[in-house]
Amino acid sequence: MAVLERIEIDAPDFSQAPITDAEAGAMFRAALNLFRLWQVSDEQAAILFDMPVRTYRRWKAGEAGRMGRDLKARLSNLMGIHKALRVVFQAPERGYGWIKSPNDAFAGKSALDVMLGGDLTDIMRVRRYLDAERGGW
Repeated sequence: MAVLERIEIDAPDFSQAPITDAEAGAMFRAALNLFRLWQVSDEQAAILFDMPVRTYRRWKAGEAGRMGRDLKARLSNLMGIHKALRVVFQAPERGYGWIKSPNDAFAGKSALDVMLGGDLTDIMRVRRYLDAERGGW
């Protein structure tokens, strides 16, 4: 009868490398353009970024400050939403319009309405929905 031996194996590290400040800065600039295309007001953008409107306007004018983990996560999810919309809709304009259109998946609210709940999880909810729609993970 064969005896099984226990073999120690290091567990793989599936954690992602943190988003660098340079990457976050690039995502912030991309989000500014995205907000213009989505026709998001400064007040709405401030909610999406969880910052005061005055701070958002200062950052938008080019005086961006330090970006913490929460803001980096928000930016990452917004970029994921943009990517998913580009995959789902052939015409970019349809994706830009979809963000404000009522959606049965959100009980008649638009994706923007959901995200304006203000929590990171609200943005993540929209991203998960779109990733599922496009056949993502």
